[in-house]
Amino acid sequence: MLKTFEPNETNFAPSEDDLRALENLYCSYGDTVHYTEYPKFFESCEGSFLFDRDEVPYLDLQMWYSAVNFGYRNERLNAAAHRQLDRLPQVASQYLHREKVELAALIAQDAERKFGHKGRVHFNVGGSQAIEDSLKLVRNHCRGKSLMFAFEGGYHGRTLGASAITSSYRYRRRYGHFGDRAQFIEFPYHFRGPRGMSKEEYGHLCVQKFARLFESEYNGVWDPKTNQSEYAAFYVEPIQGTGGYVIPPLNFFSELKTVLDEHGILMVVDEIQMGVYRTGKLWSIEHFGVSPDVLVFGKAITNGLNPLSGIWAREEMINPTVFPPGSTHSTFASNPMGTAVALETFRMIGEEDFGAAVTVRGKRFLDGLEVLKSRHAIVGDVDGLGLALRMEICGPDGFTPDKATLDWMVDEGMKGDMMVDGRSYGLVLDVGGYHKNVITLAPNLLISDSEIDLSLDLLDQLLDRAERR
Repeated sequence: MLKTFEPNETNFAPSEDDLRALENLYCSYGDTVHYTEYPKFFESCEGSFLFDRDEVPYLDLQMWYSAVNFGYRNERLNAAAHRQLDRLPQVASQYLHREKVELAALIAQDAERKFGHKGRVHFNVGGSQAIEDSLKLVRNHCRGKSLMFAFEGGYHGRTLGASAITSSYRYRRRYGHFGDRAQFIEFPYHFRGPRGMSKEEYGHLCVQKFARLFESEYNGVWDPKTNQSEYAAFYVEPIQGTGGYVIPPLNFFSELKTVLDEHGILMVVDEIQMGVYRTGKLWSIEHFGVSPDVLVFGKAITNGLNPLSGIWAREEMINPTVFPPGSTHSTFASNPMGTAVALETFRMIGEEDFGAAVTVRGKRFLDGLEVLKSRHAIVGDVDGLGLALRMEICGPDGFTPDKATLDWMVDEGMKGDMMVDGRSYGLVLDVGGYHKNVITLAPNLLISDSEIDLSLDLLDQLLDRAERR
């Protein structure tokens, strides 16, 4: 029988069964993602590992959806949080604190060097909230235009505005629309694209399909008499996240940006999951040689400690004359704890060629995934950019999506019974992709060579088990 939980009882330590029963009675399931019937309880973490109450290590290859880029309990970033906690942990946003101003200046100056435009930084708390802020910014700049382009397979959040530009209907089905749903455009997902085309050829084809919308007024988005588009902006993830870490060809975004610029359509880049060196550069759009009009960031900027997100936008869109005080607001936006940790993050990654180190680690990992692909028929595709890596699980033909097998592998990895050098390990995997058959790998950016090798060993064991079952 479940004992009534009284928080003041210091001698009551509920069992996991008790906790599951309490969750079943009192927790909303709407704020979580239960991939399995009995999600794992974890007790502690360190570096690349989570630990259960029996101290079994689980090598984490998703790192809180790429929020903990610099490892669990990162000593340097945790120390920054402690210092701020002891000095100025809270202050209302009507006042200033130096951490906000310094962080905004650092991000804006870096963007000006890279993208060639002066801009400003606007903070919020979560990624979806920053997307909502960007929608306000875009609509304001485009004189109330509310229509957006976005990609098939794109994910930008689950608030009402963000879900309207996220391609998955299931995020909108119960709630309808608060505004206009985006028009979703084909993304160059080469593994599942037309046969016989190179990545670059397929990327070019996708741009040409998009450009066709502007051929005449009868294509539905363009008035050639006034040179006006009905659409305000195109929301893009340079590397698709929830869509399965799909990596486009290098020519794709430069060709797309040309079409957008010709028709006065803004490019809004969502870096919430791929930013902060996940791909080997601070922002993943840097790989593609284009300058965004708006850039949205979050997650790893604080290593998942105190939530902080934000947007950078060009000066003419965000200066105080056109986007005045109070245009958006959150009590916790630009909070001192988050901005202090983010500042320390930037200091830390600026002390070495961090991108080069991520690139080297990513190559080692991807080379290992290629070996696994050659050994296991159910691995249809592997790819990666930096330490954003993917492994697509398929049927015996190496192509037909096999969600059921991947679901089984995820559960199997959570048993914590795989042996390496006489020690038991578990493996934490994330599921993504258009067919939910892709392992999206986002390991600790500070992962060691030995941990990469351990990752590959554990993945190999999982694949063996899956093929033998």
